[in-house]
Amino acid sequence: MTKFSDLNLNPKVLKAVEEAGYETPTPIQAGAIPPALEGRDVLGIAQTGTGKTASFTLPMITLLARGRARARMPRSLVLCPTRELAAQVAENFDTYAKHVKLTKALLIGGVSFKEQDQLIDKGVDVLIATPGRLLDHFERGKLLLTGVQIMVVDEADRMLDMGFIPDIERIFSLTPFTRQTLFFSATMAPEIERITNTFLSAPERIEIARQATTAENIEQGVVMFKASRKDREASEKRKLLRMMIDAEGEKCTNAIIFCNRKTDVDIVAKSLKKYGYDAAPIHGDLDQSQRTRTLDGFREGSLRFLVASDVAARGLDVPSVSHVFNFDVPSHAEDYVHRIGRTGRAGRDGKAMMICVPRDEKNLESIERLVQKEIPRLDNPLKSDRPEAEPEAERAPRPERRSAAKPAAKRVEKPAEQQVEQQIETPAEETRGAAPRDEDRSTSRPPRDTGAPRRRGDRGDRGDRGDKKGNNVVGMGDHMPSFIALSFEERRAG
Repeated sequence: MTKFSDLNLNPKVLKAVEEAGYETPTPIQAGAIPPALEGRDVLGIAQTGTGKTASFTLPMITLLARGRARARMPRSLVLCPTRELAAQVAENFDTYAKHVKLTKALLIGGVSFKEQDQLIDKGVDVLIATPGRLLDHFERGKLLLTGVQIMVVDEADRMLDMGFIPDIERIFSLTPFTRQTLFFSATMAPEIERITNTFLSAPERIEIARQATTAENIEQGVVMFKASRKDREASEKRKLLRMMIDAEGEKCTNAIIFCNRKTDVDIVAKSLKKYGYDAAPIHGDLDQSQRTRTLDGFREGSLRFLVASDVAARGLDVPSVSHVFNFDVPSHAEDYVHRIGRTGRAGRDGKAMMICVPRDEKNLESIERLVQKEIPRLDNPLKSDRPEAEPEAERAPRPERRSAAKPAAKRVEKPAEQQVEQQIETPAEETRGAAPRDEDRSTSRPPRDTGAPRRRGDRGDRGDRGDKKGNNVVGMGDHMPSFIALSFEERRAG
């Protein structure tokens, strides 16, 4: 069995590795370190969690142990897709280079340019950066890349997903042709293959596992979930997540919960906190200091649940994550491999569980094609928690709602006789002086200018007062307007 002491590393580097508690290299480390120490280009393909970071940090420290950097001209460059991964690489350099006098700088967003400029001006042996911030410094004239001897591209497939490939190609063109290139990726998409063919010179290819495979020590499962109603899907899905966590009990010491959208990350984290779960969000829109505090709390164990977007799927090195919950099925099948790779690290057992709604079933099929196996289906604990549906006959009928787009139902006109009877039953105080509604008119009545026509003899009609005294108004017929009758009454009263 190969040991680190067999890999021709600098004795001071070996001492730091032993102090960190490592004796035996992982397969990717054992395959990549020897050709890297020989100065050859390396193409490393291995799934996440296999120790790729040490595969390039250990040989880089050994090769850079002698020599001195010049101002604004770093001797080596490490490119990472996310701030978290860049920070992790920087921590690895601190761990393994503590007995070697090497300087480093970390160029990431969310940190003051001034502090980074001061480090670069002094000269650094190792420059660790995200592509965007590196080019910002270069375009401001604060950085030269002509002195780069070793260039590392970490998580290249994630660079592709995030749209960094044009930046990577430009950075390659700014570095010397004679540089040594160490290129690492979990998968090899055609675009990644093209870049390696263009910028790597006869690389040593180390492929530890079949592309996009999941570790055998990770137990996987998926719950097929359909909401009782469409407008309840989000809340029921969050309830299902809580029930899945509760079902794991004490086995779930800590967990990362992945969501596809940043807004869902915030909502799920807030919901878990509301129900008493120790949870916090992390995604690209949060301030860097807040992201750092959250990650530190999760690593130290003071935070139990980390709700994350895919920005955290790469670069999180927390060896003891017991569970990964995919609240959403990832839209890119490769992301599933990286997400669940956060558990089961360093040979430990892990568990990954996922919730799949009907619209995500196609994405689930893509994942199963990629990993070349069916993910076991789990029982939905929410089904047993729901009350049984009411029998159709016992359900209370819902009141009909009139849509604004539908015309109102047509009213049935009553015969004139029924309308007259209705008017007779109405107290005179209610009808006197009130304008009758259109639907109370009889079709046999002629139109009038004011008020509703009333028949002689109808109660409540002021014109009938004259009839009681036997003084009919000649010439007005049976449809005399009430205002004319009122004027005659006033004359008689006078």
